[in-house]
Amino acid sequence: MAAKIRSIISRSFLLLEKPLFAFLFAFVAYFVLSTLGGNPFRVRDTAYFNFLADAFLHGQLYLRLQPTSVHDLSIFNGHYYLYWPPMPAIILMPFVALFGVSFSDVFFNVFVASLNVAVMAALLRAVDRVGLIRINPEYRGMLLCFFTLGTVHVILAPFGQVWYTAQLLGFLLVGLAYLSAIELKGMASFFVTGILIACAMLTRNHLLFTGIWPAYYLLARNWDDRPRLYLFMIAGLLPVFVMGLLFLHYNFVRFGDPFELGIRHHQMSKFFVEDYQKYGAFNLYYLPVNVYYQYIHYPFPLSEETFMGGSLFLLSPVFFYAFQGVIREYRNSYIVMLVISILATSIPILLLMGTGWVQYGPRYTLDFTVPLLLLTAAGAQWASRRVLTWLIAISILQYIPGIFLYALLHL
Repeated sequence: MAAKIRSIISRSFLLLEKPLFAFLFAFVAYFVLSTLGGNPFRVRDTAYFNFLADAFLHGQLYLRLQPTSVHDLSIFNGHYYLYWPPMPAIILMPFVALFGVSFSDVFFNVFVASLNVAVMAALLRAVDRVGLIRINPEYRGMLLCFFTLGTVHVILAPFGQVWYTAQLLGFLLVGLAYLSAIELKGMASFFVTGILIACAMLTRNHLLFTGIWPAYYLLARNWDDRPRLYLFMIAGLLPVFVMGLLFLHYNFVRFGDPFELGIRHHQMSKFFVEDYQKYGAFNLYYLPVNVYYQYIHYPFPLSEETFMGGSLFLLSPVFFYAFQGVIREYRNSYIVMLVISILATSIPILLLMGTGWVQYGPRYTLDFTVPLLLLTAAGAQWASRRVLTWLIAISILQYIPGIFLYALLHL
């Protein structure tokens, strides 16, 4: 009987490593979880990207319609603005054009989060196929199960809201950029990867740094193809440069300053006001607090402090295999560049006011989870199947309380 159960589980993981099945598994899981907070097609009162998409469709940059909540919106010259970069609203424009601002951000997030799992399935297949990271199909399926249900991704996926929409879309764009760098060839690989990283940058600005790995990979793969490589580099950098200029212009038109996002004018929680007045939005002052709540703090037993975050590695111990990947492959330049991508993306996160509050788990670490999961795969290929299975189970079990807590908060 035990052998039969192990065989069924093994076949399930082999199915899960296929992108289509990964998508379906994640979609069913996240859709069911979304019902814990109410109607899965509901619209949250902070679905602000819907309102910005509506504004864009009507040719303006400030909100044409006022949401029921204005928390975290920026008020300038009597108008409401979003301080988040605008790419999610641009992506939502066709949906808002069809369904209006009542388009469900909950369902949209469930769908995007499911695409994230499918993209990671395709990416793990791709790195194995080209020999960058060797990991067998069953272990790939196990890592995808872990990512789907045993990381902070499971908290962001089912409950809508503007903050989570931005992070989920940012993850999707970064994952597609990594996949495009591997799967496409020639100028197309540079250009498409550049577009995707630029779109990620206009979703969450610091996601630009996740582009370090695909940039290095493309350069290394095409290094002997000069002088065409120089044209390829221009093709890759041009979208980032153009979209960066457009973003600066967007800020200038809104606030008269290309470097003003609207943070100075936003309706922040009283929890942050005193620190913001003293230290601003980015400061070394926030470093110890962010390090503690993202890497050290354990959210059990449950208390008010639980919602400040939680340790990336204690809540998702499978990620400890990333260290094994670095130790075993430290001479591999592709592994080194994954580490650099993570560290560079982490710097603005660690200097940012707040920890992602209110949250369960280290929400901001999702921004570098694409390279982190690849590093984890590099280490997990040497893992004991039994130990890996237990660590996945522990990760999933530790996120179950967070799911129900969030469901109660979001009723």
